[in-house]
Amino acid sequence: MTPLFRLLSGGILMMFLWLMACATPEEDTRSNGELTEQEQRAKAEKLAQEFIMLDGHIDIPYRLNTRMEDISKRTPGGDFDYPRSKAGGLNAPFMSIYIPASYQETGGAKEFADELIDMVNKFETDWPDKYAVATSVADVKKQFKEGKISLPLGMENGAPIEGKMENLQHFFERGIRYITLTHSKNNHICDSSYDEERKWNGLSPFGRKVVAEMNRLGIIIDVSHISDSTFYQVMELSKAPVWASHSSCRAFTPDWERNMSDDMIKLLAEKDGVICINFGSSFLKSEYLTQGTVNRQKIRKYQTENDLDRGSDEFMAYYSQFRKDNPIGTVVDVMDHIDHVVKLVGVDHVAFGSDFDGVMSLPKGLQDAGEFPNLIFEMLKRNYSDEDIRKICGENMLRVWSKAEAVAKELQKG
Repeated sequence: MTPLFRLLSGGILMMFLWLMACATPEEDTRSNGELTEQEQRAKAEKLAQEFIMLDGHIDIPYRLNTRMEDISKRTPGGDFDYPRSKAGGLNAPFMSIYIPASYQETGGAKEFADELIDMVNKFETDWPDKYAVATSVADVKKQFKEGKISLPLGMENGAPIEGKMENLQHFFERGIRYITLTHSKNNHICDSSYDEERKWNGLSPFGRKVVAEMNRLGIIIDVSHISDSTFYQVMELSKAPVWASHSSCRAFTPDWERNMSDDMIKLLAEKDGVICINFGSSFLKSEYLTQGTVNRQKIRKYQTENDLDRGSDEFMAYYSQFRKDNPIGTVVDVMDHIDHVVKLVGVDHVAFGSDFDGVMSLPKGLQDAGEFPNLIFEMLKRNYSDEDIRKICGENMLRVWSKAEAVAKELQKG
């Protein structure tokens, strides 16, 4: 072999190896629905950690008010804590500052709300490496990059306003970024979907002023729990998009006003709002509501027969085990509600509103905050794109929140 031939052949070999090294691997063009089940489950876990995930409603403050636990660790009971939240990819759960309707009769609603807000602030103080209170979209994005779980605040029941506009300012300054106008009973703001009496036939005169002031401050109006007539009046008056922090679709529960009708969801979307689907079993199908009532009776019977306080170790151990052993429905039921909204009004108007720690019965596969990947897996099975999933996980809620902030800035200029 001549030196020239050896040089040429060596050069050709080096060129071949270089081209092989630079070659781009064949791109996987399969859609999410075409992936294997194993690939879909792995991708669901991955996306849950990559995307900013919000939840419109978690009742941990009220639960801990009854029985305090260390939520920096995995708790024996309950649906939310730091390990579960991190495992599920939940980055920004709205902490529900829930005020029972009984405070409307006894007084003390404002004081109780402040106590629960103090509790959430203490989460940040006690575990600053894990939790951070969030009062803006910018906070959520910053805290996500820092690896912390954001704790935005939503007030469930406007009773603590107590007829005083200065209290709205007070709660805004304390970090409240949405208010569910009422809860299980009519209040001084509006009528409730649960109350047979329709005192105001929608909003009270004061309630109309509350809507305007919430817009001005940048507090999102939450239309969960309110009556249909209240909803339509809010939609007419509000200058900012609104959301339902923890409601599902009435198409699956035709006789239950607590969920939203198709017409309501269409108007919500037309005004650029979002419905955050409730995971509670009773919200998913009419027959589940009946089954849930039976389960509650069984729990009450056990408590009575054993003369147990609801905060006792024995009762909580029984209650937690009963819930695990008696799921009603499955994660597929929740996905059906999401699908219904997407087909009705598009992917931009649906999100998560689990109601964790606020409902007794949950479906199999969504028993706590660590199981969000199971829901993403269902989306992948139904061929939702990565961008669709990103929107549902968090971008849709962040959009509404951002618009509420923008509307407030404009109104405050005037």
